[in-house]
This record gives sequence, structure tokens and C-alpha cells, in this order.
Amino acid sequence: MDNKKIVTQRFRRRSRMGRRTKEMTAIAKERMHILFTLAERESVENKNLPRAKRYVELARKIGMRYNVRMDRYFGLLVCRSCNSFLGNSASARVRTLGGKIIICCKNCGRVKRIPLRSKRTRE
Repeated sequence: MDNKKIVTQRFRRRSRMGRRTKEMTAIAKERMHILFTLAERESVENKNLPRAKRYVELARKIGMRYNVRMDRYFGLLVCRSCNSFLGNSASARVRTLGGKIIICCKNCGRVKRIPLRSKRTRE
């Protein structure tokens, strides 16, 4: 009888492991937002690109650990291959061509193409 009780407690504990509460994900989102704003400030005002890159790496790690998505605005300003912040002209080249925004990372050379949406009238 005691053995059965131990086994059921073990299974209960395993089913709860790794579960994230809403408070944990809210804190993770808030921390990611803070880190991205710090990265933006370091990149634009202080021109400290290695520190901005470190902030982006930390924010992405938090997002992966707690399964939280980045804001769309910050996702557009991060290079997916080298994790550098593409907020200023020292780290990225931004152009428009053929209805697309083309962002080229100066660190690794990766090109990000974002289509411009045309305003369609709904009838």
C-alpha cells in the first residue's frame, strides 16, 4: 500500500514539471521588452554594438526558455543569424525596392526582405 502511494506521488510531480504559469510568462515578456529597449538605447545613443548584441542574446534566451514570442517591432530589428541589433546605420543597411523593405546586416551579410502591404479596400 505504501509503495502505491509513492508511485502516484512520483507521477503527479512529473506532470507538473516544466509548466509555466501566466505570471512567469508575463515577467518574461516584461524582461524581454526591457532588454530590447536597452539594446536599442545602446545601439542608437551610445554606439556600443557588442553590449546591444548581448542584450538581444539574453532576451532571445528568455523567450526560448519561457516560450514567449518577441514583439513584431523588435523581431524586425534583430538579425536571426548573428543576433545583432539592427537599429542604426552602423549595423544595418535599410533600403526599399519593388514594394519590399530590404534590411541587410553589416555584421554577417544576411538579408531580410519584408513585403510592404498595399491598402486594399474592403467591400
